[in-house]
Amino acid sequence: MAGAGLVGAAAVAGGVAAVRQEPARSAPVSGPERYVTRPDIELPEITVRRTGATAGGPLFLTPHRGTGQSDALIVDGEGRPVWFQRSERLITDLRVQTYRGEPVLTYWEGERLEGGHGRGTGIILDGSYRKIATVRTGNGVEADFHEFRLTDRGTALLIAYPKVKADLRVLGGARDGEMVDNRIQEVDVRTGRVLLDWSARRHLALDESFVEAGEGTLDPFHVNSVEADGETLLVSARNTHAVYSLDRRTGAVRWRLGGKRSDFEMGAAASFAWQHDARRVGGGRVSLFDNHIENAGDGPSRGIVLDVDEERRRASLASTFAVGPRFGQYMGNLQSLPGGNLLVGWGSTSGATEFAADGTVVMEIGLGGSASYRAYRMEWEGRPATRPDVAVGPKDGNRIEVHASWNGATGVAGWRILSGAAEGSLATAATVKRAGFETSAVIGRRGYVAVEALDAEGAVLARSAVRSVA
Repeated sequence: MAGAGLVGAAAVAGGVAAVRQEPARSAPVSGPERYVTRPDIELPEITVRRTGATAGGPLFLTPHRGTGQSDALIVDGEGRPVWFQRSERLITDLRVQTYRGEPVLTYWEGERLEGGHGRGTGIILDGSYRKIATVRTGNGVEADFHEFRLTDRGTALLIAYPKVKADLRVLGGARDGEMVDNRIQEVDVRTGRVLLDWSARRHLALDESFVEAGEGTLDPFHVNSVEADGETLLVSARNTHAVYSLDRRTGAVRWRLGGKRSDFEMGAAASFAWQHDARRVGGGRVSLFDNHIENAGDGPSRGIVLDVDEERRRASLASTFAVGPRFGQYMGNLQSLPGGNLLVGWGSTSGATEFAADGTVVMEIGLGGSASYRAYRMEWEGRPATRPDVAVGPKDGNRIEVHASWNGATGVAGWRILSGAAEGSLATAATVKRAGFETSAVIGRRGYVAVEALDAEGAVLARSAVRSVA
């Protein structure tokens, strides 16, 4: 689909205007807005500034409402909501993936725990926003929020942070100390069967870590991303400053990139620290978000792409993406986009930046201070199983203002407003172009109203319930 909300400016007359992409704009568009049809939707103040050509598709965010709560949010290229889901728990990693050959919407939802990890489940929704799978880790551990990655084998990759007893003297701790292990599991989505259960404690040495034991439970590895790459897994461990290639069948470490025991000679400016989101991007390259900061004054943070020569065991910096001295102390990601652009989510530093391949900034999005674990731009078509929402407000004695919205619908180009003296005899009162998440029109006062969502050709996609004006 075209980016949600990129509806042409031509007037609607009878049918609905053709959809076209609007040109890039440099003026900021700000919020938050409150919606008559959905008073439950409370958004952070979103600002968008476009200065060049962006990739297609809406943006996928999980803005925090405190340390333990965040919402699922899709916004269009102007920062206006496309889909919103409130949660009283933590939601992370909202994005589009593929399951059984179909695009699906996925995220992790659960409880945030002390120490920067959590316990919960992976959620898969279809294009109607109906839940089609809940994915859990097995073997007595619970899924952490750092990763929920689907594979082309019908499986999911998840991470867990179980507490274990360990000899921590090498890191300045006690012989009988406590630490969190990192388990990576590959789980069959349909059956829940655990196909791989990898333990960082069994495959990595404690002295690879850059953290020292102190009060509380030690987190020596802090694995925060994993993805399948053929018969291997690519894994990022924040607290060892290293990316690992694992044998997908046995779990054995094939090589270490970065950190204290790097198998690669790291070229100038190629070293990274406290990183997130390591991904294969083709051509022997690996991308990641280089937080490069543990404490204020470290850094700055950046997205980087590395040329990784596995035969010669050399790694060099291919490109870097940064905006001034910006710092992301934790969280964050770098996404390669179709057409060559790249999107950096700044994690704990609110917002995201889209870059052209040459490093030029083409878009900045701010979240009013709300952090988002990751940020993505992806193509998505949503057609909710729910009806559109309609609300009525007074305008004056003989007129009313009708408000229409349909949370999650991406194919709506216009709205038909229906009214009548009787619930069963409604007729067209107005046909208007969609104007963001909620569209309003003023019509003459009648006894009942309803709205119909229209596509670009004027066909009816769905109809709301009928509402009394009185």
